[in-house]
Amino acid sequence: MRVLVVEDDPELQVAVPAALRSAALAVDLAGTIADADEALFVNAYDCVVFDRMLPDGDSIGYVRSRRQDGWAVPVLFLTAMDQLADRVDGFEHGGDDYLVKPFAVEELIVRVLSLSRRGPTIRPPILRYADVELDTGRREVRRGGVLVTLRAKEFSVLEFLMSRPEQTISRTDLIEHCWDAAADPMSNVVDVTITRLRARLRGGPDLIQAVRGRGYRLIQPSGAQS
Repeated sequence: MRVLVVEDDPELQVAVPAALRSAALAVDLAGTIADADEALFVNAYDCVVFDRMLPDGDSIGYVRSRRQDGWAVPVLFLTAMDQLADRVDGFEHGGDDYLVKPFAVEELIVRVLSLSRRGPTIRPPILRYADVELDTGRREVRRGGVLVTLRAKEFSVLEFLMSRPEQTISRTDLIEHCWDAAADPMSNVVDVTITRLRARLRGGPDLIQAVRGRGYRLIQPSGAQS
């Protein structure tokens, strides 16, 4: 899942993306409403975290305007504006959640993960394919009931593949959804991650098929049930 963080505080520009990346989220950063608007035009996001007061205005006006145009991406306002009226304004003008600074990192992660699963397309909290079970809330993967330890990007790639079972997913799509804007689309980062993921899921038949010239997809082993 991919998240846009819109924040102008230098310390939070580091801390918030780092916290979300630790939960296997791909994170892009914008420091102004104008930068956020450009990022949203170019990329598809599962959630946007907006600071309220930014150098070019209050983000609540931008969100309200986008909602009026039918924009449906979940929004969390992360702000020091802690009065009841501020929170009510946030919800009434398009916010889906509102977290006041200072905040607990664990709470931020849980809230963003919950909103990201909502997204324009609702995702089930537990994904299953063959004998693999992926719990998006606990960030756990099991194969044949056995816990499998994955790195953050391996988890993201598996989650994306399992959300689209047996569909061929291009390397470009995997980079766009599982990495942030700093990823080099010409690198072999996807292939390396897939190789590691296959090795960690070695407790059964290989479920990940390389489709020459197109990308990767999950395949159902003979006799397995999705």
